[in-house]
Formats: sequence, structure tokens, C-alpha cells
Amino acid sequence: MRIRPQFADALMAVVLTCVSVVLGKESAQQGWSPLDGRGYALAVLAGLPLAFRVRAPLAVLLWSHLVFVLYVAGGYWPVVATFGPMLSLYTVASLCRPRTAAICAFAMAGAWVYAGVASPRAQMASVVAQALVFPLVLLRFGVLARRSTELARQLRREQAERARQEVAAERGRIARELHDVVAHHMSVISVQAGLAGFVFASDPATARAALSTISGTSAEALEELRRMLQVLREADDQVPGAPMPGLARVGELAERIRAGGVDVTLRTLGTPRPLAPGVELCAYRVVQEALTNVLKHAPDSPVVVQMDYGTHRLTVSVVNGCARPGRQGEIPDRVRTGGGHGLIGMRERAKLYGGSISIGPRSGGGFAVTLALPTSAGALSGEEDASG
Repeated sequence: MRIRPQFADALMAVVLTCVSVVLGKESAQQGWSPLDGRGYALAVLAGLPLAFRVRAPLAVLLWSHLVFVLYVAGGYWPVVATFGPMLSLYTVASLCRPRTAAICAFAMAGAWVYAGVASPRAQMASVVAQALVFPLVLLRFGVLARRSTELARQLRREQAERARQEVAAERGRIARELHDVVAHHMSVISVQAGLAGFVFASDPATARAALSTISGTSAEALEELRRMLQVLREADDQVPGAPMPGLARVGELAERIRAGGVDVTLRTLGTPRPLAPGVELCAYRVVQEALTNVLKHAPDSPVVVQMDYGTHRLTVSVVNGCARPGRQGEIPDRVRTGGGHGLIGMRERAKLYGGSISIGPRSGGGFAVTLALPTSAGALSGEEDASG
């Protein structure tokens, strides 16, 4: 159970005051003057103000030492009134600057020596030793407490900063996901809508097929958007979300692109196998972004999508070639360097999963995107499989 600091300080002040009062009853047994009304009042005045030691540490220290001096001057047993000065010095050392705490430690040592001088039964050697040791010990523990508090605050600030960075990274990931979904599906819808409008009267069957593709593509886009926006909800949703797209859905992706008039060929090398969800999502999004760029900028050039399953590495390439003489079918330079999120997102995804990506025109014409992702610890350590 957590207790508020103000309540804890008040409780500590009451407890120490009660201990002082109980201890004061033994003054006569220790050879000192028994406590009278004035003595009990001074003991209470030395203890109760400790409830405000955190709010006003210097004021409480000065007050407790003043009461301690008056208590000793009355001929009472000094031990009874020492709790206030000792705890107030510790508080000053834990909250104030070292120079201020050192001055207060000298003040406590002086009050302690005065108590020895004013008490005829005191042994000055013992009093001087206590006047040196006790303030130093309290000062040391107070400094350690202040450093621990500063370290705890720094740790909380670092944790808060890491949390903000994680939130920013997650928002960036969601932004990339939204870009990929919207760019791809809207490109397909735009092409199909144009096709339907062009052949609406002359070829109703083709128009209906285009409208069917638009319907399916828009439904899938809405489903992916709905799934990603659920991540942003603060409410706890117990309904499991749809699985993230992977390489198994590259065929559906190719069908949508073919419906837009692009000749897409799929090739698979090696033995397909389930991979880590993040690796499959990365590869799927890169293929999606590359095909979307082809659909927007080079729709009349054929495209080859190849997935090579190596022992330790997955290599995915999207290559579009020349459709006819004089037309290279490559994505314009403005797409590569225009500051869009698509190609930047490809590189970020590849870097996130420890892979590499090359994007650019081919020497013989056309444009190629090649992604290589490690699928095992061996690939991460630099091993190359024989097949890859």
C-alpha cells in the first residue's frame, strides 16, 4: 500500500515525538533532571515540526536546533531532543546543495559541543567525537539519498523518452502500412475504373469484370485499413485482428495487377516454407509497392516477380522489362528521388529486418527491385547458403 509523502512525514513526526516523551521519563534514572511541563513542551516542539521537513528543510533544521539548545540549557537529558536535529540534517543533505548541507552539518556539530559544555556530567572527548562523526554520517547518507533520487528521476525520463520513441516508431510503421495499402489499392481501382468507363458501351463483359475487381479491391483495402486503425484504439478489444498479409497472398496481388492490364509472371525457386511473420510482411509490402509503381508508371511493360527460398535467406525480385522499342518501361527518376514514402519505406523495412535492397534501372532497360532478407541466425552472422 502506497502512503502519500506528506502523511508519511506527519506519521514519522508523531512517532518520534512519542519516543522522545517516553524516553524523557527515564531522565531521572539516567542522573538528569526529570522532565517537567517545560521539558515535555520542548520535546514536543522539537519533534512535531518534522512533519514539514520536506516542504521547508532549512526552516525545520534551524527550529529543531534552536529548541535543542533551549532544551539543553534547561538542564535536561540531551538525548531526548536529538531526533529532530539529526533527521532535519539528513533531510537537508538529501534535498539541498552540498554546500548548504555542509554548513548545516557544522551547525549541528556546534550545537552538539554546546550540549557537552552545558552538561557538567558529559565527557568532552566523547562529545567531540560524536559531534564529528554523527553529522558526517548523516551528511553521507543524505547525499546518497539525493543521488539515488536524481538517478531515479533520470531513469524515469529515459523510460518516458524511450516510450515516446517507440510510439513514434509505431506511428511511422502504421503510416508506411497505410501508404502501402492506399497506394496499391487506389492505383488498381483507378486503372479499373478507367478501363470500365472506356469499354462500358462496347464491351459490357469487360466493364463488369473491371467493376467486380474494383469492388473486391476496395473491400480488401477497407478491411486492411480497419485492421490497422484498430491498433490506434485505446479501448481493449478482445476480438482478434486479421492476420498480416504474407507471401501466400502474392498470387492475389498479381491477379489484381493483371486485371489492370499488366503482364505479371510469378516464379518460385527453392522450397516455399513458412517464415517469420515480420519477414513475410516485409517481402509482401516490397512486392506490393514495386507492382504499384509499375502499374502507375509503366503499365504496358511485363513484370517478373521471383521468390527464391534459400537455406538462410529469402530473395525477392520484381523486374519490369521493355514492352516495345523506344519504351524502356522503367519507373521515372522522380519516383526514386522525389521524396515519396514508397521507396523510402522499402529501404526502412529491409534495414529493420537485417536485409538489403537494391532499387534502380537495369543496364538493358527496365527497372528492378531486389530484396534479400535473412531467415536464420546463420544469415544474420554473414553465412551464405550454397543455393543463394
